[in-house]
Amino acid sequence: MSTTLHKLLLFPLSFPSYVFVLGFVIGGGILCLPTFAQTPVPGLPTVSTSQESQAQAPNATDFLNQGLQYIQGNRVQDAIASFNQATQLAPKLAPAHYNLGLALRQIGKLQPAANAFYQATQADTQFALAFANLGGTLLEGNNLQQAGNYLQQAIKIDPKLGVAYYNLGLVRVKQQNCKQAISAFKQAIKYSKNAPEPAYHRGTCYLQQRRIDRAKRAFEQAIKINPSYPEAHYQLGSISFSRGKYREALQAFRKSAEANPNYANAYYGAGLTFMQLKQYNQAAQVFQHAIDLYRILGNQLWQKNAEQMLQQLQQLN
Repeated sequence: MSTTLHKLLLFPLSFPSYVFVLGFVIGGGILCLPTFAQTPVPGLPTVSTSQESQAQAPNATDFLNQGLQYIQGNRVQDAIASFNQATQLAPKLAPAHYNLGLALRQIGKLQPAANAFYQATQADTQFALAFANLGGTLLEGNNLQQAGNYLQQAIKIDPKLGVAYYNLGLVRVKQQNCKQAISAFKQAIKYSKNAPEPAYHRGTCYLQQRRIDRAKRAFEQAIKINPSYPEAHYQLGSISFSRGKYREALQAFRKSAEANPNYANAYYGAGLTFMQLKQYNQAAQVFQHAIDLYRILGNQLWQKNAEQMLQQLQQLN
């Protein structure tokens, strides 16, 4: 049985690419993958206008501030209209373009968002966050070359901008350059100490390089920052499983499921572990739960894998 199980052990890699923007990530599935936040933020971040800008374009400033109020009230479409008005009245008002980009990105309009961030960089060539968000948006749109260029420009302007290093790391991952990705994630960890995601992605890069002990330490670092990090617990579980430490693996998969009860991978991993421990009834229960969750997620590949494992388990019984 052991040989067969190891052949079928194709862990569904949990590899969320949280695109880091302005010290936090806009959630809700806009970016390629889950949220990345140092602390929960109720709405879009604000960028205040200078006194000089207010004197030059008071009407534009009024529209900008009105848009920010709409954002606080979760009226994104109204905010977009106000930010648009501000940019029309004052085309050089960088915060208006910037906040317009954030609002557009929140509703998934990537190309208009990229255009708005680009206009912000043209209005203020030292606006590092605008360059970082432009790079993040292009990354989400899979325009890797330009994304990397704008993120490097953000870092050139502000060498301590953790968000830019993090997004640059994600670009390098997609470009299959783990060496440079690890370097970028190290810098992101240095300048964004409360964010667990750079450590997590650094760990996944180490896994690709088969540097398992370093990967394990990176995942543990992510969990130290955020104890309720399901993907990191899951990866620790998969490492323990591969080393035959099944009790340790089961504990990690349980923590992963506790952190996110809808995280199907945790149940799949637990099912495989229960099989190795010959606890077949428990294995059947968690495999069925994984199947149900994969079905809800529309993940047909891993739903089928879990169904095959459940069938094999029934044959054993």
